[in-house]
Amino acid sequence: MRAQVLEAFNTPYVFKDVKKPDAPTGQDLLVQVQAASYCHTDAVFASGAMWQDLPRVGSHEFAGVIVAMGDGVSKDLGLSVGAPVGVPGRAFHPCGSCYECRVNDGDPHGYGVYCTKAGNLGLSRDGGFQEFCIVDSRQVAPMPQNMTAVDTAPLMCAGLTIWNALQAARVTLKEGGGDGLTVAISGAGGGLGHLGVQFAVKLGCRVVAIDASDGALELLRQVVDSLGPLSHKISIVDARTQPAEDVRIETCGKPENDLPGEKGVDALLVLPEAQQALTYGMKLIKDHGICVTVSFPKEGFLIQPRDLVFRHIEMKGVLVGRNHQLRGMLNFAAKNNVRAKTRTYKLEDLNQLVTDYHNGVNGKLVVDMTK
Repeated sequence: MRAQVLEAFNTPYVFKDVKKPDAPTGQDLLVQVQAASYCHTDAVFASGAMWQDLPRVGSHEFAGVIVAMGDGVSKDLGLSVGAPVGVPGRAFHPCGSCYECRVNDGDPHGYGVYCTKAGNLGLSRDGGFQEFCIVDSRQVAPMPQNMTAVDTAPLMCAGLTIWNALQAARVTLKEGGGDGLTVAISGAGGGLGHLGVQFAVKLGCRVVAIDASDGALELLRQVVDSLGPLSHKISIVDARTQPAEDVRIETCGKPENDLPGEKGVDALLVLPEAQQALTYGMKLIKDHGICVTVSFPKEGFLIQPRDLVFRHIEMKGVLVGRNHQLRGMLNFAAKNNVRAKTRTYKLEDLNQLVTDYHNGVNGKLVVDMTK
Protein backbone atom coordinates (compact mmCIF):
# COMPACT_ATOMS: atom_id res chain seq x y z
CA MET A 1 0.00 0.00 0.00
CA ARG A 2 1.06 3.63 -0.46
CA ALA A 3 2.39 5.62 2.48
CA GLN A 4 4.39 8.73 3.33
CA VAL A 5 7.15 7.84 5.79
CA LEU A 6 9.34 10.16 7.84
CA GLU A 7 12.69 8.35 7.86
CA ALA A 8 14.89 11.08 9.37
CA PHE A 9 14.17 14.26 11.30
CA ASN A 10 14.28 17.55 9.39
CA THR A 11 13.96 15.77 6.05
CA PRO A 12 11.04 15.37 3.62
CA TYR A 13 8.61 12.47 3.86
CA VAL A 14 9.43 9.51 1.62
CA PHE A 15 6.59 8.30 -0.61
CA LYS A 16 6.85 4.52 -0.85
CA ASP A 17 5.07 1.18 -0.82
CA VAL A 18 4.82 -0.48 2.59
CA LYS A 19 3.22 -3.68 3.83
CA LYS A 20 -0.51 -3.48 4.44
CA PRO A 21 -1.36 -4.14 8.11
CA ASP A 22 -2.42 -7.65 9.08
CA ALA A 23 -6.05 -8.36 9.93
CA PRO A 24 -7.08 -6.72 13.22
CA THR A 25 -7.39 -8.75 16.41
CA GLY A 26 -8.97 -8.14 19.80
CA GLN A 27 -10.44 -4.64 20.10
CA ASP A 28 -8.70 -3.28 17.01
CA LEU A 29 -10.07 -2.07 13.69
CA LEU A 30 -8.55 -1.87 10.23
CA VAL A 31 -9.50 1.49 8.72
CA GLN A 32 -9.11 2.45 5.08
CA VAL A 33 -8.00 6.07 5.31
CA GLN A 34 -9.95 8.58 3.22
CA ALA A 35 -8.54 11.85 4.59
CA ALA A 36 -5.64 12.73 6.90
CA SER A 37 -5.05 16.19 8.32
CA TYR A 38 -1.74 17.90 9.15
CA CYS A 39 -1.30 19.32 12.64
CA HIS A 40 1.29 21.59 14.27
CA THR A 41 2.38 18.56 16.30
CA ASP A 42 3.33 16.81 13.04
CA ALA A 43 5.73 19.68 12.37
CA VAL A 44 7.13 19.54 15.91
CA PHE A 45 7.64 15.78 15.62
CA ALA A 46 9.34 16.08 12.22
CA SER A 47 11.79 18.61 13.68
CA GLY A 48 13.04 16.05 16.21
CA ALA A 49 11.71 17.97 19.20
CA MET A 50 9.71 15.03 20.58
CA TRP A 51 10.78 11.67 21.95
CA GLN A 52 9.19 9.10 19.63
CA ASP A 53 11.19 6.93 17.25
CA LEU A 54 11.59 6.78 13.48
CA PRO A 55 10.65 5.73 10.89
CA ARG A 56 7.07 6.92 11.28
CA VAL A 57 3.94 7.45 9.22
CA GLY A 58 2.50 10.71 10.53
CA SER A 59 -0.99 12.19 11.05
CA HIS A 60 -2.94 11.79 14.26
CA GLU A 61 -6.18 13.27 12.91
CA PHE A 62 -7.78 11.29 10.11
CA ALA A 63 -10.97 9.65 8.91
CA GLY A 64 -11.94 6.62 6.88
CA VAL A 65 -14.02 3.47 6.63
CA ILE A 66 -13.83 0.33 8.79
CA VAL A 67 -12.86 -2.61 6.56
CA ALA A 68 -12.25 -5.25 9.25
CA MET A 69 -12.83 -5.68 12.99
CA GLY A 70 -11.22 -7.75 15.70
CA ASP A 71 -13.41 -10.25 17.52
CA GLY A 72 -13.19 -8.29 20.78
CA VAL A 73 -14.77 -5.04 19.58
CA SER A 74 -17.61 -4.13 21.93
CA LYS A 75 -21.10 -3.91 20.44
CA ASP A 76 -21.69 -0.97 22.77
CA LEU A 77 -19.45 1.17 20.54
CA GLY A 78 -21.94 1.00 17.68
CA LEU A 79 -19.32 0.16 15.05
CA SER A 80 -19.54 -2.11 12.00
CA VAL A 81 -17.63 -3.01 8.85
CA GLY A 82 -18.34 -0.37 6.22
CA ALA A 83 -19.03 2.36 8.75
CA PRO A 84 -17.19 5.69 8.35
CA VAL A 85 -15.28 6.87 11.42
CA GLY A 86 -13.08 9.68 12.62
CA VAL A 87 -9.79 8.69 14.26
CA PRO A 88 -7.80 10.81 16.75
CA GLY A 89 -4.26 9.94 17.80
CA ARG A 90 -5.13 8.99 21.36
CA ALA A 91 -5.24 6.44 22.77
CA PHE A 92 -4.07 3.13 21.31
CA HIS A 93 -4.08 0.26 23.81
CA PRO A 94 -3.99 2.09 27.16
CA CYS A 95 -2.89 -0.05 30.09
CA GLY A 96 -6.36 -0.33 31.65
CA SER A 97 -5.15 -0.16 35.25
CA CYS A 98 -3.58 3.25 35.91
CA TYR A 99 -5.44 6.19 37.43
CA GLU A 100 -6.22 7.67 33.99
CA CYS A 101 -7.74 4.37 32.84
CA ARG A 102 -9.70 3.77 36.04
CA VAL A 103 -11.02 7.34 36.45
CA ASN A 104 -11.96 8.16 32.87
CA ASP A 105 -15.11 10.30 33.14
CA GLY A 106 -17.47 7.86 31.47
CA ASP A 107 -15.36 6.49 28.61
CA PRO A 108 -15.33 2.70 28.01
CA HIS A 109 -14.27 0.72 31.08
CA GLY A 110 -10.50 0.71 31.54
CA TYR A 111 -9.92 3.07 28.61
CA GLY A 112 -7.93 6.20 29.47
CA VAL A 113 -7.20 8.70 26.72
CA TYR A 114 -4.45 10.24 28.86
CA CYS A 115 -2.79 6.93 29.85
CA THR A 116 0.97 7.48 29.66
CA LYS A 117 1.53 3.88 28.58
CA ALA A 118 -0.81 4.12 25.58
CA GLY A 119 0.29 4.41 21.98
CA ASN A 120 -0.38 7.56 19.98
CA LEU A 121 -1.13 7.21 16.28
CA GLY A 122 1.15 9.30 14.09
CA LEU A 123 3.71 9.65 16.88
CA SER A 124 4.55 6.41 18.66
CA ARG A 125 2.59 4.31 16.10
CA ASP A 126 1.95 4.81 12.41
CA GLY A 127 -0.90 7.16 11.63
CA GLY A 128 -3.04 8.36 8.76
CA PHE A 129 -0.65 9.25 5.93
CA GLN A 130 -1.14 5.75 4.48
CA GLU A 131 -3.93 3.83 2.81
CA PHE A 132 -4.78 1.54 5.74
CA CYS A 133 -4.23 1.86 9.50
CA ILE A 134 -4.79 -0.32 12.57
CA VAL A 135 -6.61 1.63 15.30
CA ASP A 136 -8.15 0.93 18.70
CA SER A 137 -11.94 0.66 18.41
CA ARG A 138 -12.33 2.66 21.62
CA GLN A 139 -10.59 5.72 20.21
CA VAL A 140 -12.79 6.31 17.16
CA ALA A 141 -16.14 8.05 16.67
CA PRO A 142 -18.82 7.38 14.04
CA MET A 143 -18.79 9.96 11.26
CA PRO A 144 -22.12 11.85 11.00
CA GLN A 145 -24.02 11.32 7.75
CA ASN A 146 -23.76 14.94 6.62
CA MET A 147 -19.98 15.13 7.04
CA THR A 148 -17.25 13.99 4.67
CA ALA A 149 -13.90 12.50 5.61
CA VAL A 150 -12.24 15.83 4.71
CA ASP A 151 -14.72 17.58 7.03
CA THR A 152 -14.07 15.10 9.82
CA ALA A 153 -10.29 14.64 9.83
CA PRO A 154 -9.34 18.15 11.10
CA LEU A 155 -11.78 17.80 13.98
CA MET A 156 -10.00 14.74 15.37
CA CYS A 157 -7.27 16.83 17.03
CA ALA A 158 -7.89 20.53 16.35
CA GLY A 159 -11.64 20.27 16.87
CA LEU A 160 -11.47 18.01 19.90
CA THR A 161 -8.76 20.06 21.58
CA ILE A 162 -10.60 23.37 21.25
CA TRP A 163 -13.88 21.71 22.30
CA ASN A 164 -12.22 20.46 25.48
CA ALA A 165 -10.64 23.88 26.03
CA LEU A 166 -14.07 25.53 25.88
CA GLN A 167 -15.35 23.13 28.53
CA ALA A 168 -12.32 23.93 30.68
CA ALA A 169 -13.21 27.60 30.17
CA ARG A 170 -16.55 26.98 31.95
CA VAL A 171 -18.66 26.77 28.81
CA THR A 172 -21.36 24.09 28.98
CA LEU A 173 -21.04 22.00 25.83
CA LYS A 174 -24.59 22.20 24.54
CA GLU A 175 -26.60 24.70 22.52
CA GLY A 176 -27.03 27.77 24.69
CA GLY A 177 -24.35 26.56 27.09
CA GLY A 178 -22.31 29.69 26.55
CA ASP A 179 -25.14 32.20 26.93
CA GLY A 180 -23.97 35.21 28.90
CA LEU A 181 -20.26 34.36 28.58
CA THR A 182 -17.60 36.26 26.65
CA VAL A 183 -14.63 34.18 25.51
CA ALA A 184 -11.42 35.58 24.03
CA ILE A 185 -9.43 33.31 21.71
CA SER A 186 -5.79 34.27 21.14
CA GLY A 187 -4.67 32.74 17.86
CA ALA A 188 -8.24 32.71 16.56
CA GLY A 189 -7.16 32.68 12.93
CA GLY A 190 -5.23 29.42 13.18
CA GLY A 191 -6.25 25.80 12.73
CA LEU A 192 -7.66 25.39 16.25
CA GLY A 193 -8.71 29.00 16.59
CA HIS A 194 -11.07 29.34 13.63
CA LEU A 195 -12.83 26.17 14.77
CA GLY A 196 -12.99 27.56 18.30
CA VAL A 197 -14.66 30.74 17.06
CA GLN A 198 -17.36 28.67 15.35
CA PHE A 199 -17.92 26.34 18.29
CA ALA A 200 -17.98 29.16 20.84
CA VAL A 201 -20.46 31.38 19.03
CA LYS A 202 -22.73 28.43 18.22
CA LEU A 203 -22.66 27.43 21.89
CA GLY A 204 -23.98 30.91 22.65
CA CYS A 205 -20.81 32.82 23.63
CA ARG A 206 -19.74 36.26 22.60
CA VAL A 207 -16.27 35.91 21.09
CA VAL A 208 -13.24 38.18 21.01
CA ALA A 209 -11.17 36.71 18.16
CA ILE A 210 -7.52 37.83 18.40
CA ASP A 211 -4.66 37.34 15.98
CA ALA A 212 -1.61 39.18 14.74
CA SER A 213 -0.98 38.33 11.09
CA ASP A 214 -2.67 39.45 7.89
CA GLY A 215 -3.39 35.92 6.70
CA ALA A 216 -4.92 34.79 9.98
CA LEU A 217 -7.09 37.90 10.20
CA GLU A 218 -8.30 37.38 6.63
CA LEU A 219 -9.27 33.79 7.47
CA LEU A 220 -11.14 35.10 10.51
CA ARG A 221 -13.07 37.55 8.36
CA GLN A 222 -14.06 34.71 6.04
CA VAL A 223 -15.26 32.64 8.99
CA VAL A 224 -17.23 35.52 10.48
CA ASP A 225 -18.82 36.38 7.13
CA SER A 226 -20.00 32.78 6.82
CA LEU A 227 -21.83 32.90 10.16
CA GLY A 228 -24.66 35.16 9.04
CA PRO A 229 -26.73 36.56 11.94
CA LEU A 230 -24.25 35.22 14.50
CA SER A 231 -21.44 37.38 13.13
CA HIS A 232 -22.49 40.31 15.34
CA LYS A 233 -21.40 38.29 18.39
CA ILE A 234 -17.76 38.21 17.22
CA SER A 235 -15.20 41.00 17.53
CA ILE A 236 -12.07 40.55 15.41
CA VAL A 237 -8.98 42.05 17.04
CA ASP A 238 -5.61 42.81 15.45
CA ALA A 239 -3.26 42.58 18.42
CA ARG A 240 -0.58 44.49 16.49
CA THR A 241 -2.58 47.71 16.39
CA GLN A 242 -5.35 47.51 19.00
CA PRO A 243 -4.27 47.97 22.64
CA ALA A 244 -5.73 45.34 24.96
CA GLU A 245 -7.09 47.98 27.35
CA ASP A 246 -9.12 49.57 24.53
CA VAL A 247 -10.39 46.20 23.31
CA ARG A 248 -11.53 45.33 26.83
CA ILE A 249 -13.63 48.50 27.10
CA GLU A 250 -14.99 48.25 23.54
CA THR A 251 -16.12 44.65 23.92
CA CYS A 252 -17.06 44.45 27.60
CA GLY A 253 -17.91 48.03 28.55
CA LYS A 254 -16.36 50.67 30.74
CA PRO A 255 -16.10 49.64 34.41
CA GLU A 256 -18.16 51.50 36.97
CA ASN A 257 -16.75 53.02 40.16
CA ASP A 258 -13.22 52.86 38.75
CA LEU A 259 -13.07 49.09 39.33
CA PRO A 260 -11.53 47.72 36.11
CA GLY A 261 -11.55 44.12 37.31
CA GLU A 262 -15.34 44.01 37.13
CA LYS A 263 -15.34 44.24 33.34
CA GLY A 264 -13.59 41.91 30.93
CA VAL A 265 -13.89 38.55 29.24
CA ASP A 266 -14.93 35.55 31.28
CA ALA A 267 -12.31 33.29 29.73
CA LEU A 268 -9.20 33.40 27.58
CA LEU A 269 -7.98 30.54 25.38
CA VAL A 270 -4.26 30.79 24.53
CA LEU A 271 -3.41 28.82 21.40
CA PRO A 272 -0.09 30.20 20.04
CA GLU A 273 3.29 29.31 21.49
CA ALA A 274 4.00 32.98 22.06
CA GLN A 275 4.45 34.98 25.26
CA GLN A 276 2.79 37.97 23.60
CA ALA A 277 -0.43 36.00 23.16
CA LEU A 278 -0.64 35.27 26.88
CA THR A 279 0.44 38.74 28.00
CA TYR A 280 -2.06 40.48 25.71
CA GLY A 281 -4.90 38.15 26.60
CA MET A 282 -4.43 38.38 30.36
CA LYS A 283 -5.20 42.09 30.12
CA LEU A 284 -8.66 41.24 28.81
CA ILE A 285 -9.77 38.89 31.60
CA LYS A 286 -12.02 40.16 34.35
CA ASP A 287 -11.38 39.28 37.98
CA HIS A 288 -12.29 35.66 38.81
CA GLY A 289 -11.96 34.75 35.13
CA ILE A 290 -10.03 31.82 33.70
CA CYS A 291 -7.13 31.36 31.30
CA VAL A 292 -6.87 28.05 29.42
CA THR A 293 -3.76 27.19 27.42
CA VAL A 294 -3.29 24.37 24.94
CA SER A 295 0.21 25.44 23.87
CA PHE A 296 3.49 24.52 25.51
CA PRO A 297 6.39 26.61 24.18
CA LYS A 298 9.81 25.11 24.79
CA GLU A 299 10.93 28.20 26.72
CA GLY A 300 7.73 28.24 28.79
CA PHE A 301 5.37 31.09 29.65
CA LEU A 302 6.01 33.96 32.06
CA ILE A 303 2.99 34.34 34.34
CA GLN A 304 2.47 37.25 36.71
CA PRO A 305 1.54 35.80 40.14
CA ARG A 306 -0.35 38.97 41.01
CA ASP A 307 -2.89 38.10 38.32
CA LEU A 308 -3.57 34.83 40.11
CA VAL A 309 -3.39 36.19 43.66
CA PHE A 310 -4.99 39.62 43.51
CA ARG A 311 -7.27 39.14 40.50
CA HIS A 312 -8.23 35.55 41.38
CA ILE A 313 -7.64 34.37 37.83
CA GLU A 314 -7.56 30.60 37.41
CA MET A 315 -5.19 28.93 34.94
CA LYS A 316 -5.64 25.54 33.29
CA GLY A 317 -4.04 23.49 30.57
CA VAL A 318 -5.83 20.95 28.36
CA LEU A 319 -4.84 18.25 25.89
CA VAL A 320 -7.26 16.85 23.29
CA GLY A 321 -10.29 15.20 24.94
CA ARG A 322 -12.00 11.97 25.89
CA ASN A 323 -13.90 9.66 23.55
CA HIS A 324 -17.33 10.75 24.76
CA GLN A 325 -16.29 14.38 24.15
CA LEU A 326 -15.15 13.39 20.66
CA ARG A 327 -18.54 11.91 19.84
CA GLY A 328 -20.38 14.89 21.31
CA MET A 329 -18.18 17.34 19.42
CA LEU A 330 -18.71 15.58 16.10
CA ASN A 331 -22.47 15.49 16.54
CA PHE A 332 -22.54 19.18 17.50
CA ALA A 333 -20.37 20.08 14.49
CA ALA A 334 -22.62 18.11 12.16
CA LYS A 335 -25.82 19.67 13.49
CA ASN A 336 -24.48 23.23 13.67
CA ASN A 337 -22.34 23.26 10.51
CA VAL A 338 -18.96 23.74 12.19
CA ARG A 339 -16.35 23.09 9.51
CA ALA A 340 -12.65 23.76 9.13
CA LYS A 341 -11.47 25.87 6.23
CA THR A 342 -9.45 23.28 4.33
CA ARG A 343 -7.01 22.95 1.47
CA THR A 344 -6.63 19.43 0.09
CA TYR A 345 -3.67 17.57 -1.43
CA LYS A 346 -2.94 14.17 -2.92
CA LEU A 347 -0.99 11.75 -0.73
CA GLU A 348 2.01 11.97 -3.05
CA ASP A 349 2.00 15.77 -2.59
CA LEU A 350 2.40 15.68 1.21
CA ASN A 351 5.77 17.45 1.08
CA GLN A 352 4.16 20.33 -0.81
CA LEU A 353 1.55 20.46 1.96
CA VAL A 354 4.33 20.70 4.54
CA THR A 355 6.03 23.49 2.59
CA ASP A 356 2.75 25.40 2.36
CA TYR A 357 2.20 24.95 6.10
CA HIS A 358 5.60 26.43 6.94
CA ASN A 359 4.97 29.27 4.47
CA GLY A 360 1.88 30.28 6.42
CA VAL A 361 -0.97 28.91 4.32
CA ASN A 362 -4.05 29.30 6.50
CA GLY A 363 -6.74 26.86 7.56
CA LYS A 364 -6.32 23.11 7.88
CA LEU A 365 -4.23 21.30 5.27
CA VAL A 366 -5.62 17.85 4.51
CA VAL A 367 -4.51 14.86 2.44
CA ASP A 368 -7.54 13.66 0.46
CA MET A 369 -6.90 10.00 -0.30
CA THR A 370 -9.65 9.96 -2.94
CA LYS A 371 -7.67 12.33 -5.18
